[in-house]
Amino acid sequence: MSKDQMTDKNRRRFLTLTAAALAAPALPRLGFAQSAWPTGKAIRAMVPFSAGSTIDIIGRIVMDPVSRQLGQSIVIENRGGAGGSIGSAQVAKADPDGYTLLINAAAHSGAPAAYPNLPYDAVADFACVACFGSVPNVLLVNPNAGIKTVKEFAEKAKASGTMTYSSAGVGSATHWAAERFRVSADFKGTHVPFRGGPEALTEVMTGRVDFVFMGISSAMSFIQNKQLVPLAVSSAKRSPSLPDVPTTLEAGFANSDYNYWTGLLVPAKTPRPIIDRLHKEVTIALALPDVKEKLSKQGVEPAPLSPTEMDAMNKREIDLNLKIAKAAGLKFN
Repeated sequence: MSKDQMTDKNRRRFLTLTAAALAAPALPRLGFAQSAWPTGKAIRAMVPFSAGSTIDIIGRIVMDPVSRQLGQSIVIENRGGAGGSIGSAQVAKADPDGYTLLINAAAHSGAPAAYPNLPYDAVADFACVACFGSVPNVLLVNPNAGIKTVKEFAEKAKASGTMTYSSAGVGSATHWAAERFRVSADFKGTHVPFRGGPEALTEVMTGRVDFVFMGISSAMSFIQNKQLVPLAVSSAKRSPSLPDVPTTLEAGFANSDYNYWTGLLVPAKTPRPIIDRLHKEVTIALALPDVKEKLSKQGVEPAPLSPTEMDAMNKREIDLNLKIAKAAGLKFN
């Protein structure tokens, strides 16, 4: 072999070894980039309802320890209105980089039926991360109404035909719970929507509105202070927080139950490693003794779901709400 051939061979060997050496760290660098999230940039968690609403209370209880676990600030931002669709739309359009989260509830699954022209797709534009749990909505009336049972209430509502009911917004979970019960109990009424739960509760306490279905988290203090009377819960089974209050199903109102889930979502194209990390951190937070105690006091019942299972649940609920609205001829106004 000539000297020139030997030199060319050595050159090719050198280039091959150099290329291999440069390629070797590529995978570790990719893994590091994924695991580095979050990297100091504040995370924004949107609550599409007012401060003091059920989902706001629950979201803050869960996300506070998640923030500590991540070593990263999570800023809760309340943007209420239109049954949660205003705040949700902002998250749907946000960069899918893990720095914009959505803390929402069953209102997310009800919005497509209430708002046919939503500026986002409640399934395609979001990825579910973790379920915080489920919260029964409770039927509440003013003590001065003199109503003691849910059957008595339904009879009075059917006879009068003039009942008014408040909610935290058109298409919110509080609205859906009331509509399902109203349709089952077969009485007419006038919906009076507000931007959040506190306003809806206040109207019933003052006697300006006849009733409301509200998450136990928001309603419990008013129940304990005798400012509102609980007649029934809309969950499939009784709530440990109100063991003496029957379910609407127990009271004989078929198909009146409403699954009020709460949880965390992100923009659809958020990288799977970030979704998995968030799910892991939320799961850890939900298992903390102090978090479990706080959620229990708020009437939250565990509902562990994987991101995939939660995605499927969201789609099922959306389809069910659309069918109910169409079959019952519900008009959301």
